[in-house]
Amino acid sequence: MKSITIKGSERESVGKKATKALRNAGKVPCVVYGGEKPIHFSADELSFRDLVYTPAAHTIVVELENGSKIDAVMQDIQFHPVTDKIMHIDFYQLFADKEVTMNIPVRIQGNSPGVRNGGRLLFRKRKLAIKALPDKLPDFFDVDISKLKIGDNISVSSLLSEDFAILHPDSTVVIQVKTARAAIVVDEDEDEEGAEGEEGAAEGTEATAEGGEAPAEAPAES
Repeated sequence: MKSITIKGSERESVGKKATKALRNAGKVPCVVYGGEKPIHFSADELSFRDLVYTPAAHTIVVELENGSKIDAVMQDIQFHPVTDKIMHIDFYQLFADKEVTMNIPVRIQGNSPGVRNGGRLLFRKRKLAIKALPDKLPDFFDVDISKLKIGDNISVSSLLSEDFAILHPDSTVVIQVKTARAAIVVDEDEDEEGAEGEEGAAEGTEATAEGGEAPAEAPAES
């Protein structure tokens, strides 16, 4: 998984006044949990742009002024209810031998024949929660919909991997194609039979054209 480096400064005071002063200066108060003790730091709000305002999932490296570096993932974020500015972020420290829980986005690949026939593509799960070691975390779940016809779906059971555990039931639907009023449900067998019937009718017409006029019907008996 791709990583983003956040340069921050360790916080000496975590009181309300100090926190307010940080926010007024355009910085975001943060804390990293999961280690021997919580690590409080702050960083410029703009440095979180590529981490927060993106559909992609990333791990981060917190690089502090004293030279220490901490691998982590974002666990929780708080926004101001009016301005939507970032108020606080919680992170969880990563260790190579400890599994971590993370939400991984789902990305669609291909075009669905069901949608081309008028069906509706429904995105039931845009992110899936998984548990894995840090080096096994995927960037995306790439889901191929090129064979999805009307009424078909893709569930968690088709996305399972030995590298991680998906924290949803196997039957959970991720993407499906539902019928719509203007949808055309095409059955492959019927479609082939219809094509053969049309071909036979065309051959009969061609034979008539080559042999001259079609025979007249016998006159009715008096």
